[in-house]
Amino acid sequence: MPTIARLPDLLISQIAAGEVVERPASVLKELLENSLDAGSTAIQVHLEEGGVKLIRITDDGCGIARDELALALTRHATSKIASLDDLERVASFGFRGEALASVAAVARLAITSRERGAAHAWKLRGDNLATPSGAEPEPAALMAGTVVEMRDLYYNTPARRKFLKSESTEFAHCADAVRRLALTRPDVAISLTHNGRSLFQLAPADRARRIAEVVGDDFVAAARSVDAAAGPISLSGFAIDPTRASEAKDGQNVFVNGRFVRDKIIGHALREAYRDVLHGARQPAVCLFLEIDPGLVDVNVHPAKTEVRFRDSRAVHQFVYHAIQRTLATPIQATPAENRGHENRGQTPVFPEKKPGAAPAFPPPLRHQASLGVAEPAATAYLAFAQAAQRPAPSSSTADAPQFRPEVPVDRDGPPLGYALAQLHGIYILAQNAGGLIVVDMHAAHERILYEKLKTAFDDRQVATQNLLIPAVFSADPLDVAAVEEHAEALAELGFRIAPLGPGQLGVRAVPALLQSGDPVALARSLIADLREHGITQLATARRNELLATMACHGAVRARRQLAIPEMNALLRQMEETERAGQCNHGRPTWTALSLDELDKLFLRGR
Repeated sequence: MPTIARLPDLLISQIAAGEVVERPASVLKELLENSLDAGSTAIQVHLEEGGVKLIRITDDGCGIARDELALALTRHATSKIASLDDLERVASFGFRGEALASVAAVARLAITSRERGAAHAWKLRGDNLATPSGAEPEPAALMAGTVVEMRDLYYNTPARRKFLKSESTEFAHCADAVRRLALTRPDVAISLTHNGRSLFQLAPADRARRIAEVVGDDFVAAARSVDAAAGPISLSGFAIDPTRASEAKDGQNVFVNGRFVRDKIIGHALREAYRDVLHGARQPAVCLFLEIDPGLVDVNVHPAKTEVRFRDSRAVHQFVYHAIQRTLATPIQATPAENRGHENRGQTPVFPEKKPGAAPAFPPPLRHQASLGVAEPAATAYLAFAQAAQRPAPSSSTADAPQFRPEVPVDRDGPPLGYALAQLHGIYILAQNAGGLIVVDMHAAHERILYEKLKTAFDDRQVATQNLLIPAVFSADPLDVAAVEEHAEALAELGFRIAPLGPGQLGVRAVPALLQSGDPVALARSLIADLREHGITQLATARRNELLATMACHGAVRARRQLAIPEMNALLRQMEETERAGQCNHGRPTWTALSLDELDKLFLRGR
């Protein structure tokens, strides 16, 4: 057995560096955090060869005193904490005092710093921690702040250097590190230069502007603003609109007390909040800032400090989940007053023009209203509106009065989705609002409306049923019949009455009133298959919602179904009142808009 011996300090530091210094981006992150902790208002980053050859950080922070320069390069030396109480309430980026020592163990490091109020700056080199005890720093020229230079990463540990990727890859990681730190401190000016080429210069700005500069204007334009608070915790930032999400998996920027983290609790809360509004493999892109009492979060659980542990993780999960869910559930908002100068345009008539001597042509009577589940007041209000719109304005001379053409007026204070014009191929509703043209996928929109109503009714245990005059009979295997008999009470809670009518036959006697226009056999088959696979006892919220979504899909108005104008408008009004109405249960968009300016461009108007 080899003799136990104490490891040399240099080897200890090199071992520790394996945890802290994974690649140039790791060094850059630690040095940037030190600059931010020093109260800097401007930071310049210079890189060469992806950060492997050179990383230079220049800041205008408080600086380091001459007598503390050598101490700053030793392990576990820091100005951030002094007691266990400080460790349990860490409010700074750095606190362990390992970064500079670890970097100095695997690279050539030099620090030049001028403390505020000092006569001049001092410079100290820390190659391999070889600075002898009591070594005197050299006088240096520097206006203010600190300059940290790291050269030749892993020059003394060539085996580690072989694991580094290409220059472009390492630089990409470095650029990401700079951008993330830029997001958390929009009040600090940050610039980045690589191989002598300036990549970006960010001036101090408000948070929204900084996010637009770093993540992109497209993200901000496609995202919804998040702002929620409860006691010692708050959440702000932006979350992508579900219809604008992509399949990119690197679009989540989450910060806890300004620290970028990859947290499983928050990640799960985001996935749950977006569960039934994202289509296919699309991902919830966000830029969120969670602020919490430092005493309620432990940041000392990962060497790279990218993971945290919450004292009450369930409370944090529920807070984030409900904050994002409420943001995504915001009803459709009014279209901004755009396209100034278009107010006096002639509008496309919805109804045939009035013929001489004939009575005015009014909208078709309301049809199939109960089967769509639309509200009577909404349809009645539209009829009154349409009739008033067709009354010609009084004229002093009847003979000179222009021939009356019924129109849909543009009400700048009208509903966000406007008023229906027509139905296209039995699939889309065309509507006109103050901004231009609205196109609605009627099946997708009705599906979301039914889904939200089913969830509310199921939660309140008030699922109304509709008895069928003639039972819908279908063939079933013995397992289907057994499942119906076993789960009769559960089926009743869901609004169904299904009973065996003979060997190998089931009959649907009642369905949920909200789904009465759907195919009762298709609804029953889908429900029975779900019960056979999962059982009613395993119908947790997520699984239950999937079941209700399937029911809503089967019960929604089908394509090719002809709707009257009042039915279309009643559907638009219900969309405006329904949470998450911008997406169907499968995450597909339910509507889109074309502004008058966009239509002008299509037809080259004004050119």
